[in-house]
Amino acid sequence: MNQKQELITLNMQNLSPGENKLSLPGEVGNIEAILHLPRENVNNIQSGPIFICCHPHPLYGGAMSNKVVHTLCRTFSKMGLPSLRFNFRGVGESKGTHDNGIGESRDLLLLCNIMKQNWPDSPLWLAGFSFGSWVAAHTAKQVGAEQLLSIAPPVKHFDFDTFDKPDCPWLILMGEEDEIVEPQSVFDWVDSQKSPPTLIKFAETGHFFHRQLVNMGQLLQQHYQNFLSDQ
Repeated sequence: MNQKQELITLNMQNLSPGENKLSLPGEVGNIEAILHLPRENVNNIQSGPIFICCHPHPLYGGAMSNKVVHTLCRTFSKMGLPSLRFNFRGVGESKGTHDNGIGESRDLLLLCNIMKQNWPDSPLWLAGFSFGSWVAAHTAKQVGAEQLLSIAPPVKHFDFDTFDKPDCPWLILMGEEDEIVEPQSVFDWVDSQKSPPTLIKFAETGHFFHRQLVNMGQLLQQHYQNFLSDQ
């Protein structure tokens, strides 16, 4: 944890089950976020994982309201995890301007620290969709993430090989008919890795996983249930 960062304590008395809108401090100003809490007595959430998800590219309409991002947070909240989604700098009420993933990674690092300040005994799980998957992967090693989930990682547009890769379990979900991220480039990248992430392909599925979100949620619950039972 960055020792110079101010301690940010979330007031659990003012939070409720479901979605809680927050304004959290970022590097260049406040960051708009939504914290999903799974059960009424939030003070009992002590040692289970906490989950943070990053949205698609801001310059192409990406925001935390994205249906894939929303589905991920709702899914993990149903599994009992405090789950945070947020707008990158320059999106919605988040201050600043787009910084090609670099400033966004630093903001994610700050948010990870805030979540760990409030749940110090909880493992951190990170996820990202498209551009957000690069930000999450770029930051995962630094924050000691214990799970990494990437949805449609744009391996041809962003370099996934020039940063320290996390040594935690890494799951990739990829539509076989993605019209934005070339599917074969992702399959080839996975095959090229010394320790390949787990890859799950979605047949007849495009970039935004239309008509596949319910299936995605069920798959994730099944996949991660074993990890939760080990906590």
